[in-house]
Amino acid sequence: MLRKNVLRRKKDFDLIYRNGKSVGDRYIVLFYRKNGMKYSRTAFLASKKVGNSVKRNRARRLMKESLRLSDYRLVEGYDYIFIARNTINGVKCQDVSRSVASAVKRAEVIKGEKVR
Repeated sequence: MLRKNVLRRKKDFDLIYRNGKSVGDRYIVLFYRKNGMKYSRTAFLASKKVGNSVKRNRARRLMKESLRLSDYRLVEGYDYIFIARNTINGVKCQDVSRSVASAVKRAEVIKGEKVR
């Protein structure tokens, strides 16, 4: 069964790229746009500029993990696309976490503190 919180359709990606906003940081670029739903959808991308399949998959895993371990939640009702830059190669998870946090804070899409 497909998860509803993952972006899949090309039409959705095109809308975000065309009508959404973007924030760049050292290791990632964040595109975001309101989607009119009660839940958020996310996508984690790494192009061939990042490297071979091993490097691209590691870049996606780093972005997902840094978002999962963060002390905040993203605002519901948005579509998010996290894109890895080629500078992400050979970087530790802590550095990627700082980059993701910086981009999300500048985009002002933080809901609040996560309960631990």
